[in-house]
Amino acid sequence: MFWKKKKAATSQEEKEQKTSVPHEAVTLEAFKKITAKMDDAEIVQRQTNSGIPFSLVYIQTLIDHERLNESILNPIIHSTNKQFVQCIATCKVIKMNSMEEAKNYLLIGCVLVQDVEKNEWWAIKLENPLSRAIENSETETIVYGPKDSFTERVEHNLYMIRRRLPLTELKTEKFQVGSLTKTQVQLLYIEGIANPDIVDIARKNISEVNFDLILESSNLSAFMDDHTNSLFPQSMQTDRPDSCAYSLGLGKLVILLANTPFALIAPITFFHLFQSPEDYVHRWVIASFLRTLRYLSFLIAILLIPLYVALATHHYQMIPLQILYVMMESRSKLPFTPFWEALIMMIIIEIIKEASLRMPTKTSQTIGIIGGIVIGQAAVEAGFASKVLIVLVGISAIASFLVPNYLVTKATTVIQFLFLILSSFIGILGIALGLILLLAHLNGLSSLKQPFFAPVAPLHWKDWNDLFVRIPLPWIKQRPQYLQPLQKWRVKRRRGSNEQ
Repeated sequence: MFWKKKKAATSQEEKEQKTSVPHEAVTLEAFKKITAKMDDAEIVQRQTNSGIPFSLVYIQTLIDHERLNESILNPIIHSTNKQFVQCIATCKVIKMNSMEEAKNYLLIGCVLVQDVEKNEWWAIKLENPLSRAIENSETETIVYGPKDSFTERVEHNLYMIRRRLPLTELKTEKFQVGSLTKTQVQLLYIEGIANPDIVDIARKNISEVNFDLILESSNLSAFMDDHTNSLFPQSMQTDRPDSCAYSLGLGKLVILLANTPFALIAPITFFHLFQSPEDYVHRWVIASFLRTLRYLSFLIAILLIPLYVALATHHYQMIPLQILYVMMESRSKLPFTPFWEALIMMIIIEIIKEASLRMPTKTSQTIGIIGGIVIGQAAVEAGFASKVLIVLVGISAIASFLVPNYLVTKATTVIQFLFLILSSFIGILGIALGLILLLAHLNGLSSLKQPFFAPVAPLHWKDWNDLFVRIPLPWIKQRPQYLQPLQKWRVKRRRGSNEQ
């Protein structure tokens, strides 16, 4: 037994010796090799008025030049103390011990200062504050409510959230992802409300990201999604700080990334993708009507044209006689079957939509409207499409944009094509089969291991007060049950009441 313990201890020591790599010393020669072909890198060798030599290493494009002269260069030159680092007018000076550490500080906007006599290196953070101003959200526009939106600076985004949630319980955990980009990631949650199991899952998913380029939130969500092959996103992207603050208050998590104005909210459900910040601005009756209209528009977008193809191909006897006369007249000279007619027009609509997005802003709307009208009229006159189909395609295209989430809008297009194929082969039975498969797929999804189709499956009746309709806010007294928050109630309970 003693021999086994001794052997295990020896193997552990050998393993530690193999894994431990000696740190490379920080030297000026090493910096000269690293910055050999970096035109924006500077190595400055000067001395103080007292004759003490020192060196500066920095990257011009990453630092603030005005603060360099005011906070570092002038205080050091006019210093009479041998400990000239103490004279630097900045809040934080970090001593470095390894070359790897020095490179990391250099690339995040630090100025590296060398005390030549003592051969000590110090890092002073002097990051360039270049950033765009806080503007209105372009992806989630509302008439009433906050107008600010996130920027590419994660510090600014965190400030806008903390301004809305002045809580010490609002915790932030910092990560770094991407072997090349070294993107800073902040995981936010409210301690005491968010379920620790969900926080652990998110923390594990972020820590296990193994990729070279993580440039924005969609790249990170691809590694965090439980089902990467699904058309539906399992985390919500938003550039609105008020949406993030509201989600944090419910017990959800928010993930901020540097260099992108979009944050991730998780876990979410399928129904969360149809909610808008404006739902909590309108009166509850109007908000409920608009939310119901979004669900109806989603069904219209995926079913209207496939239903037309199914009726015109397999079930024309179900069409009322007067409508059937109109359809027969408009289709009497068409060379295509209803399936090919619908497929061609749907592809043309998608081409116009994509072209209007890629063109300059001032011309995209004009081209989209004129192109749709001209092509539609020309297709009818040339005998390539019927008038009825042109109307249905227009209604379907407009209905798809009522969903607030842009990723769901694109998923709707793919689902529409799949339903079109099913309806062309087996008619209404194909549409029914497609709906069953769609519901089964949604029921099988999860977001951070939480059910994606909650509170319908699994069923949580109390969460239905903010599902298809939005009841008055004073009546929404509990947080969603599917999140299993540590603090269930959103209102202060009276004394003597039993809190579950």
